[in-house]
Amino acid sequence: MSSNWPRVTIGSLIDRGVITAHKDGNHGSKYPRAAEFGNEGVLFLTAKLLDDSGNIDFESAPRLSEEKADKFTFGFLKKGDVLLSHNATVGRVAIVPNIEERVLIGTSLTHYRLDTSKLLPGYLAAYFSGREFQNQLAAVMSQTTRNQVPITSQRTLSVVVPTIVEQQKIADTLDCLDSKFQLNHRINQTLEQMAQALFKSWFVDFEPVKVKAAALEAGGSDEDALLAAMEAVSGKTTDQLVTLSAEQPERYAELRATAALFPLAMQDSELGEIPEGWEVSQIGDEVTVVGGGTPSTKKPEYWEDGHIHWTTPKDLSNLPDKVLIDTERKITSVGLAKISSGLLPVDTVLMSSRAPVGYLALAKTPLAVNQGYIAMKCEHRLSPEFVVQWCAAFMPEIKGMASGTTFAEISKKNFKVIPLVVPSANVVKAYSQHVVPFYSAIESNFRGSRALSELRDTLLPKLLSGELTLPDADEAQAEPQDVAHV
Repeated sequence: MSSNWPRVTIGSLIDRGVITAHKDGNHGSKYPRAAEFGNEGVLFLTAKLLDDSGNIDFESAPRLSEEKADKFTFGFLKKGDVLLSHNATVGRVAIVPNIEERVLIGTSLTHYRLDTSKLLPGYLAAYFSGREFQNQLAAVMSQTTRNQVPITSQRTLSVVVPTIVEQQKIADTLDCLDSKFQLNHRINQTLEQMAQALFKSWFVDFEPVKVKAAALEAGGSDEDALLAAMEAVSGKTTDQLVTLSAEQPERYAELRATAALFPLAMQDSELGEIPEGWEVSQIGDEVTVVGGGTPSTKKPEYWEDGHIHWTTPKDLSNLPDKVLIDTERKITSVGLAKISSGLLPVDTVLMSSRAPVGYLALAKTPLAVNQGYIAMKCEHRLSPEFVVQWCAAFMPEIKGMASGTTFAEISKKNFKVIPLVVPSANVVKAYSQHVVPFYSAIESNFRGSRALSELRDTLLPKLLSGELTLPDADEAQAEPQDVAHV
């Protein structure tokens, strides 16, 4: 390892042909209009389709008509291109995987195509994701009023360029951390989807109740109805339930007890048919709804050496999972006294109320909120896990209550009157018992990923400075290289 590896500007790397393409999307009259997108055509990527883990959400990408795409002369991606988000959401990085169809980028992304004999995509992506380069991006943004780093400004940013052998070692080392990070994220996505699916089955589609009612209407007994509900709750067939009863009798008994909690019939209500014995209420009657505020930033005693978490919706905008364990800014106890809602407890449900409406998270640390939130303290019949999933399931209805000319915003007054179906206490408890372990695992994985991210940020500068060395098993096979190779 050497601490004398060259620091080279991106502009210099472009001029030397190390970066062979450095483009963002097509601007001006060429930029696609809404009517030119549909369900078929060329994938069109924007910054919001990249996450903090280096993943690209191709499935959610809109498609641009082939006719329109054929008019573009640049912005098409190839395997190995490094993507950097530079507008609105700045600093997200990804490497384009092997793709079998054409993909275009919008003006919020820059793609870097490299001469891989001199600069490796894995290394450049790792460097771009590191704290030092992210600080360079922040420094550029601090000089403007817009949250962007234009493609021309990117040319002035610098990159440390080791030999190709050392690039590979560094990329491989950091890739191990990134792989674990991405695994944690995939596990958390699966757990979140399981919590969502269970909520939808029990509290939106009312499946356990409906299958009970259908069994009785078909002439079945109460036992038949119970078995039908057990199948709905567990997703198992009758034969699988028989096996479960023989091999795991305790689990079978728990499942039977859960299925027994659901009513046998539906009843009419102002929201349509709902399970018998369940109630229609308003969200404001079931949770304590509070907002927040921002202590004057001109008073240092509110902020300097602050140790109390204070959150804005920005903290949720880049959040990969629906748990919040840290905030970008902290306030002092003097600053906290200026916020009427005070310090909110762990498991407060957070929902951004404007710009945009709908970011969601469970607070996993005590915190205060700014005025961009509707915060829900679950002090009554509904659990935090139920409430956060209710918000997610009925977000279209929530957004429908928003108003505003400059940007949509939902007031606490309008939010509180949104109706909801309140299940029996035992069913809410059963749901929470099912999903609390999911959220505990999500929180644990998220904290682990934070630790990995911090380790990564610590490792990269040490690797680049030579303070930390990696095994040199492959070094003997490599030709010595210096700055001339870039």
